Amino acid sequence: MPILIAVIVLLTGALNTVQAGANATLNKVLQAPVFALFTVTAANCVVYLLAGTVVGFIWPESGRLAQVPWWGWIGGAFGGLYVIAMVFLAQKLGSAMFTGLSVTAAILTSVLLDHFGLVGFEQHSASLWRVTGCLLMIGGLTLVCVF
Repeated sequence: MPILIAVIVLLTGALNTVQAGANATLNKVLQAPVFALFTVTAANCVVYLLAGTVVGFIWPESGRLAQVPWWGWIGGAFGGLYVIAMVFLAQKLGSAMFTGLSVTAAILTSVLLDHFGLVGFEQHSASLWRVTGCLLMIGGLTLVCVF
């Protein structure tokens, strides 16, 4: 099962890069960024509805809503900000630079979140190997952006 999970994560990561180009193209051709953003959101809703038919639609009990910490509600907004960045910046930067910047930022942030055990993640210390990995990500990003 862990191999299947890894394959799914790799596939969705690859699709995320394709999504950046598709969303930016939608904006470029339509020349209507807000309409492009709503189109992306509508497509997301269709995918979520289809997923709901597979995993089932379960509505939380009202008492559970109050148990969610404040930071549990901001993920959707952050996802929206990422899509806005895609629509406006992906084609200007190019796929490699846009994806490289976002993935490197994600790795650095994830090591910090793990190190301090923030936003619901278990604590995993930023070992020398993890910090070295972050530095290698920055080095690789530099190579992608400069050359």
